Amino acid sequence: MSSSQALGLQPGAAASAPPQLSAMAAVPAQPTGVRRAADVHALLGDPAPRFLIERAADAETLQAYYALRHQAFVEAQGLFAGSDRDDRDDDPRTVVLVARAQSGEVVGGVRLGPAVDGPDIGWWQGGRLVTASGAHRSAPHRDAPAHRAVPGARPTAGGHAVPGARPTAGGQADSGVAAAGGAAPGVGAALVRAAAAWAEASGVLRFEATVQTGTYRFFQRLGWETVRPVEVAGRPHVLMRWPIGRVQQLVAATKSELGELLQGVGPEGFVGDDGAPVPGSDLVAACDAIVPAMVERDPEWAGWCSVLVNVNDLAAMGATPVGLLDSVGARDGAFVARILSGLRRAAQAYGVPVLGGHTQFGVPAALSVTALGKAEEPVPGGGGRPGDAVRLTADLGGGWRPGYAGRQWDSTGHRSSEELQTMVKAVGRAKPKAAKDVSMAGVVGTLGMLAEASGCGAVLDVADVPKPADASMGDWLTCFPGFAMVTAGPQELEAGPAESRVCGRLTEGQGVSLRWPDGEITEVIPAGVTGMGAA
Repeated sequence: MSSSQALGLQPGAAASAPPQLSAMAAVPAQPTGVRRAADVHALLGDPAPRFLIERAADAETLQAYYALRHQAFVEAQGLFAGSDRDDRDDDPRTVVLVARAQSGEVVGGVRLGPAVDGPDIGWWQGGRLVTASGAHRSAPHRDAPAHRAVPGARPTAGGHAVPGARPTAGGQADSGVAAAGGAAPGVGAALVRAAAAWAEASGVLRFEATVQTGTYRFFQRLGWETVRPVEVAGRPHVLMRWPIGRVQQLVAATKSELGELLQGVGPEGFVGDDGAPVPGSDLVAACDAIVPAMVERDPEWAGWCSVLVNVNDLAAMGATPVGLLDSVGARDGAFVARILSGLRRAAQAYGVPVLGGHTQFGVPAALSVTALGKAEEPVPGGGGRPGDAVRLTADLGGGWRPGYAGRQWDSTGHRSSEELQTMVKAVGRAKPKAAKDVSMAGVVGTLGMLAEASGCGAVLDVADVPKPADASMGDWLTCFPGFAMVTAGPQELEAGPAESRVCGRLTEGQGVSLRWPDGEITEVIPAGVTGMGAA
């Protein structure tokens, strides 16, 4: 179980106001910093938790946390002269979590936030972990210092500067240490768990801390992974990383069983493609079903998406759509009418006729659409080779579909018919070596499928991925993005309002890794996505 699950946070949920956290349970926000005992007892039972973890949301709470840090890092350890405050404390993206005793006293805290300046690319660091305890020394949780820092650069956890980042104050490492007071046992561990959960819920894909060699086992017991030894301020330390399995979990849930089920299906040379070329003709067929729960919950949107996903599938094959067939089931005619209204609007917007289909009443909501297109030379999903550039072409306009934040990006609902049709013609015009429409496996999972069908691995340069400003990197790389194509080869795509950018390479081997601005590479998919193998 991930920390986010244990603490009741949903990875990928909006991070603007996550619930408060305790060592055992979550409680709703209160109007004041001090919890009334009756409220806690009513929610969590008796006895109440010894402390609660919450975000520091006011100046008084932050000052209490800074005071604990000053007592530990400046007065007790002497790591800083005068103050341990630095630019990260002033960064509005920095999150401070504090532990508050039943009395309301702040008895510990930790900060976390983006590791580099500029847009948040999903790489965060934790630091300045401190607890108030007269007898217990908490495990250090450090930010790394600048060793070979460049002007205006913040060092990474490994001590290597990243251009555009800022060094910590004095180039010194963080350190947690006992401070006078009476914190309950377990505060330090709870803060570390809460920080990891907050990072995951904020769409972070890489979360690290640098700790002293004498305390790294504390982090190991909490589930952190040891990356490598590093040296901080002339002292031996260990770089630790919190395992975030968001991408791999999505791939396992959506694609991993296809290999056993679909062996031998499809024309020669096309394995796991978005559409199927009909042998002996220039026809390409595609078929997609919409999740029944979505049809029931949002029938008009489901109807729109049933056209969207099929037209995108044909577009990935370089095919021009010529017609649609729908299969609709619902409890009555009124519900079917709602589904078909969305389907017809989308068909009109994309300029594709609805040729016919099948309708059934008195059954649970269900919707699938088959699309037919034409292409003289269909673009395969498995035509890439090691060394080929990976390009993501995506429409960044629009926003999260209401009710589907972090999961469905609606980039198409506001576009004109001309804009939509320009985007879906991009692959057919450019004819890249390989192409796939980004589906429910997300950008990374779709890249993994293209690489697998091409007999390759892949590396994705996270900082180069075109991404909407309002989406976290974790959400963007694992959501359904409306219109987005992953292609391989030197060909550029002209897709109207969509942004197109090279953001990776196909490599020897298998699986998908993320490459970060400091040169670090983290594996997110260890092997093939579907198990269907190369085309």
